[in-house]
Amino acid sequence: MARAVSNQKKVMNTAIAGTLGFMMFFPILWILILSFKTEEDAIRAPLEVLFNSGWSVNGYLEVNARSDYFKFFMNSVIISVGSTFLGLVIAVPAAWSMAFVPAKRTKDVLMWMLSTKMLPPVGVLIPIYLICIQFDILDSRAMLVFVLMMINLPIIIWMLYTYFKEIPGEILEAARMDGASLREEIIYVLTPMAVPGMASTVLLNIILAWNEAFWTLNLTAAKAAPLTAFIASYSSPEGLFYAKLSAASIMAIAPILIMGWFSQKQLVRGLTFGAVK
Repeated sequence: MARAVSNQKKVMNTAIAGTLGFMMFFPILWILILSFKTEEDAIRAPLEVLFNSGWSVNGYLEVNARSDYFKFFMNSVIISVGSTFLGLVIAVPAAWSMAFVPAKRTKDVLMWMLSTKMLPPVGVLIPIYLICIQFDILDSRAMLVFVLMMINLPIIIWMLYTYFKEIPGEILEAARMDGASLREEIIYVLTPMAVPGMASTVLLNIILAWNEAFWTLNLTAAKAAPLTAFIASYSSPEGLFYAKLSAASIMAIAPILIMGWFSQKQLVRGLTFGAVK
């Protein structure tokens, strides 16, 4: 009897998990379906789109003909990877000091950094916009690298801090007794031991930077526009071009989806042990 109840619970949990997974994946599936329709078919009722319309790759062909996808793609790669690794350069020493040489207010500082993520971005848009104009760095990849690094820096520090706290401090003390300098301690002792945590931190923050839309749409025009601006370009005052917009969306999210699929173990570890704590 107990075994039967246990099997029923497993079946119910599997069914619930499958349903939730499908509900989360369905928007992407629907965009994928619309991307293979013509504009006339894409605006039909859902059932007609599925069963009473044909399939076409014209959306992808028109998107490729109209836009330089590779330029947007390279901007996204440079901005997301650059902001993440610049954040690591700052976050590793900061997380090290908070984890192994904590001060009286370390917890307060960590909570303050996390609280900055609750600030509405529009609240600081005008000052940052004016600063970019003043220094003539508007619509540049270097500017977006710096801005996105600052936005995601609290998350990077929090995740690294959590991982560093799991490393026994005695190991670092032993390295100091053997004559290791602070730089050698961080590079040759701490970093290799925290590779799994740092990898999940890198992956998660690349995804956050890749998907960032607010800052990229407001601080870029043409030169540094990433794939988020590439998608937005298919929304016009004349209306939405659903088929081409869906094709552009699939082309924009496909690289990060593939990366996330192959690195899902590290992402799950980062989300459960880093971001949650």
